[in-house]
Amino acid sequence: MDTAQSLRINEIFFSLQGETTTVGLPTVFVRLTGCPLRCVYCDTEYAFHKGDVRGLSDIVEEVASHGARHVTVTGGEPLAQPNCIALLTMLCDRGFVVSLETSGAMSIAKVDARVVTILDLKTPGSGECDRNLESNVGLLKPQDQVKFVICDRRDYEWSKAKVDQFDLRSRVQEILFSPSFGQVSYRELAEWILQDRLPVRMQIQLHKHIWGDEPGH
Repeated sequence: MDTAQSLRINEIFFSLQGETTTVGLPTVFVRLTGCPLRCVYCDTEYAFHKGDVRGLSDIVEEVASHGARHVTVTGGEPLAQPNCIALLTMLCDRGFVVSLETSGAMSIAKVDARVVTILDLKTPGSGECDRNLESNVGLLKPQDQVKFVICDRRDYEWSKAKVDQFDLRSRVQEILFSPSFGQVSYRELAEWILQDRLPVRMQIQLHKHIWGDEPGH
């Protein structure tokens, strides 16, 4: 196999989107192997090492076989594999609505302009806050989204400050606040947002309520 046209894939599966503005929509997920970060709340550690090398065309054909319009490329950290950029473009060329779930630690400079990037800015509670590339914020497109996983009140205040610092309300389509499972209750985060009248979207990971932490969902 031509390694210049391949990626190490942990899994490809068809499910409902559990987060972002397309929550609830049938979506094909392409989960790439590997991640240079080790967030304390990570729920996809199984994707750190396990995976099979597959050709880009083969990946696209499997995605197409599910008959869905939406595709999400995720990880791990998908951009840790340089050929992810080529896969994103191939999926766009096939007419899919493509989103990319990425941390703030890898440059998004080469991501196809048609892709909706969901940029996960790492909060202090993640343990990886110092890995954020602030230069990515200037590369965000109007259709993109910025996600903050909130572990505690400190994370909430930090995230609020970043929303203002980067003027995210005018920069991206959506700002997502997500409670770290088991660390902040849904009600607690909801009340903080309402008290501050914060114009963000709170999300609660629909897939976990349906399937728990099972891989492939």
